[in-house]
Amino acid sequence: MNIFTHLIAESTHISEKSVNATIILLDEGCTIPFIARYRKERTGNLNEIQITQISEQYERLKEVQKRKETILKSIREQEKLTPELQKRIEDCWDSTELEDIYLPYKPKRHTRAEIARQKGLEPLATLIMLQRDSAPQRAAERFVNDDVKDTDEAIAGAKDIIAEQISEDQQARNTVRREYKRDAVITSKVIKKKEDDDEAQKYRSYFDFSKPLKRVSSHQLLAMRRGEAAGILRVTISADDEECIYRLKRQFVRGNGPCQKIVGEAAEDAFKRLIDPSIENEFAALSKDQADEEAINVFAENLRQLLLSPPIGQKRTMAVDPGYANGCKIACLDAQGNLLHHEIIFPHPPKRYYAQSTISLMRMIHDYKIEAIAIGNGTASRETQDFVNDAIKEYQRQYKTDKLPSVFVVSEDGASIYSASETARKEFPDEDVTTRGAVSIGRRLMDPLAELVKIDPKNLGVGQYQHDVDQKKLKHELDLTVESCVNQVGVDLNTASPHLLQYVSGLGPQLAKNIVDYRRDNGAFTSRAQLRKVPRLGAVAYEQCAGFLRIPGARNPLDNSAVHPESYHVVEAMAKDSGCTVAELIKDKEKQKHIDIKKYVTAETGLPTLTDIMQELDKPGRDPRGAVEEFHFDEHVHSIDDLTEGMELPGIVTNITNFGAFVDVGVHQDGLVHISQMADKFVSDPAKVVHLHQHVRVRVIEVDDRRHRISLSMKGVAQ
Repeated sequence: MNIFTHLIAESTHISEKSVNATIILLDEGCTIPFIARYRKERTGNLNEIQITQISEQYERLKEVQKRKETILKSIREQEKLTPELQKRIEDCWDSTELEDIYLPYKPKRHTRAEIARQKGLEPLATLIMLQRDSAPQRAAERFVNDDVKDTDEAIAGAKDIIAEQISEDQQARNTVRREYKRDAVITSKVIKKKEDDDEAQKYRSYFDFSKPLKRVSSHQLLAMRRGEAAGILRVTISADDEECIYRLKRQFVRGNGPCQKIVGEAAEDAFKRLIDPSIENEFAALSKDQADEEAINVFAENLRQLLLSPPIGQKRTMAVDPGYANGCKIACLDAQGNLLHHEIIFPHPPKRYYAQSTISLMRMIHDYKIEAIAIGNGTASRETQDFVNDAIKEYQRQYKTDKLPSVFVVSEDGASIYSASETARKEFPDEDVTTRGAVSIGRRLMDPLAELVKIDPKNLGVGQYQHDVDQKKLKHELDLTVESCVNQVGVDLNTASPHLLQYVSGLGPQLAKNIVDYRRDNGAFTSRAQLRKVPRLGAVAYEQCAGFLRIPGARNPLDNSAVHPESYHVVEAMAKDSGCTVAELIKDKEKQKHIDIKKYVTAETGLPTLTDIMQELDKPGRDPRGAVEEFHFDEHVHSIDDLTEGMELPGIVTNITNFGAFVDVGVHQDGLVHISQMADKFVSDPAKVVHLHQHVRVRVIEVDDRRHRISLSMKGVAQ
């Protein structure tokens, strides 16, 4: 076990044995979902969160190691690398401390101190820094020459060198850091000439804002930084200057005298000109990183909930993309999501062909045997929902049937992005963007995960300041989230799109395309073993992906389960010992109950894997996402003008942030349930109270027509 294992175990509080096993598996090319699901014995039953922690720490330490090698090379080339310095660098694993150690050896720009050194003033600076000479002005006379016109210039140059030395001292920097950590204040002021701009009004709360940095929430910090980037706000972070200067003087000034006075002045200059701006930048970056991390975590959790939204499944679905002047775009889909028919109806003003639209809708429901209707939640959504419900009542009356389609409102976020994408053009080369958008709305109801993976998560309408955070870190976290969700649910090998397949453990875009091409050329897969025939899908990729791919109706029923092919022999042994086939064992719950899994423990297969196998035999291929529920808005509320304070309404949670949850109550403008209004008790995290798409009841506490803001409460409201 190496130093990485020890450091990661120490920071994550996971055993070194488990950390080491996980690192080995990661180095072998195993994915996090695969390790979590199929290598429990080796990792000590670690979950995805723990494995992700290890993976991220491992990558961070590798980056620090690379930086150390660069620093050692640089100092070695300067011929300044001593054994003691090399050991300090090699023993350091904190990136901030590492940069502090390197700072005195870092190649200098054209600094004031460097100019003074070139004038030969470093010996004078060393003499003054010793603080033993009682007449530094007289000592400075020896340094007056063609480059240094008088003793004042010599002293000033020496002072610049001393200031730089102080600014590069690790203890000095840590002194200022401690003050920042303890008492730093973040201040935001509006830039005067921008104060009355319309764009600036959204930042009004930060026109004159000041708060201790350690108490600023992530959304406040990101809002200020966005305002700063827009040229509306000026944001600064500062500590107690006098206290910092006092502490630096205590560290570097020894006694009283002319040299001490110069060193004191240099310490003050070092703080104001060099250390303070550097540490302010450091804390600005650090606080931004922390805010980014919080925002990214919120976004990732929202995305997870969105992707794991319950599907309605394989039902013949009508998708309705609502609109006024341009009409409502209708797309009728078969149970597999294939487009059967599309047309436009005009049930709303300005055209309002209500009767004709009703007849058209009833005809499509009848002709295409529609079982579910998905209505987009954008413009005219409520009016369209009312129209559809009325049309269904008329359909029931005319056709004398109680077999009616269920109606659902579906988020449109990202549908327009998808409809104009290359992906949509490839899927529907002969259809326009409106048809593609309607199809996407319908497919989101049928299988949210399969449809939403086609869209950049940033366009899915969940998250907090996602365009302001570190985009590389955001993409990494969201990719991990999508991968986790796809593999948690499992993928139908014969129907999955390449976009869905590329997130399956061990695949990626090229192998996903190869699978789809093979399926097209050779017909549907009948067994997982056929995957070995897919071009470039080797043994490692097969091992990683096979357990997450499902084949409904396969000859071997285990091919439609989460049991990995490497464990098929275990199930076959269980079936043989039970006197039946594998298929019979899966159907016979009584036989399953009588299996003693301890009998099947081997060096390779332990109790964690055997427990997973038994759960899978009980419910093979079970979808963990649950069932979709119908929802109805208050029929008397259609616009913000219909809202009054004190009114209680049903709503759907559309987004969760650190400061509360947004709820759609059916008025084309989501309301905010602030974190302080979420429950009758203290709430530290909104995600612990509500989840995405949850059906809730809320009370209206304020309606701000001018700013189009609705404030809601869940306090004292029966859920």
